[in-house]
Amino acid sequence: MALLWVVLGFFLFGSSFGCGVPAIDPVMHGLSRIVNGEDAVPGSWPWQVSLQTSSGFHFCGGSLIREDWVVTAAHCGVRKNHLVVAGVSDHSSEEEDVQVLRIAKVFEHPLWDVRTVCNDIALLKLATPASLSGTVSPVCLPNANASFPAGALCATTGWGKTRYNALQTPDKLQQAALPIMSNADCKQFWGSRITDVMICAGAVGVSSCMGDSGGPLVCQKDGAWTLVGIVSWGSRQCGPFSPGVYARVTEFIPWVRKVLEAN
Repeated sequence: MALLWVVLGFFLFGSSFGCGVPAIDPVMHGLSRIVNGEDAVPGSWPWQVSLQTSSGFHFCGGSLIREDWVVTAAHCGVRKNHLVVAGVSDHSSEEEDVQVLRIAKVFEHPLWDVRTVCNDIALLKLATPASLSGTVSPVCLPNANASFPAGALCATTGWGKTRYNALQTPDKLQQAALPIMSNADCKQFWGSRITDVMICAGAVGVSSCMGDSGGPLVCQKDGAWTLVGIVSWGSRQCGPFSPGVYARVTEFIPWVRKVLEAN
């Protein structure tokens, strides 16, 4: 779908390159995991980054929210010796103009709780800003009071496993379209584990899986892709008919703003 270039200033933390409007349009074929997902058009999700060890092993995803900031999941356990790789779509390709970026600081949410998986968000301050381009640009952050209704069709991306028992993650970035689910309906699957700082999506034959953690759940709002969730947890077998659970980004906007302004 062709998207309008949006004017900056309306969205939080935008850059001179604009946010949430890929130079290369994504092409999605409806409800098609990343168990049961599909290859993404290279460069069509330009905020998606790969978090890697120094040896080049991909272990989590993340989203560029500004030239020098990435948001991911706290449970990814990112450390300063890890690397942020931007502009990558196919890990096996040597033709892509990738940027390997070092991390200056890691900020895990102060109320992150590994036991309940609540407040599963972390911010990464890059040592040097990413160079924005047609394949590297930030996603928009929502306003704290923004709403994303149940049934809204959104998208998640990542290099997570395409089968829960797969030995390796895919080389090519995967994408899946999936609907937002109300927390009340999500509790039918997950019970009291679901809290207000979480948002659920899926249960329609697609699912995030290991390796997708920290990556984006994005919805279109006012003509731009907006970060609604951060891949957090779900079925141990990545069951495509149980909802995936994401950190609800709107709940963390005040904390994000505070960290970015102070650093």
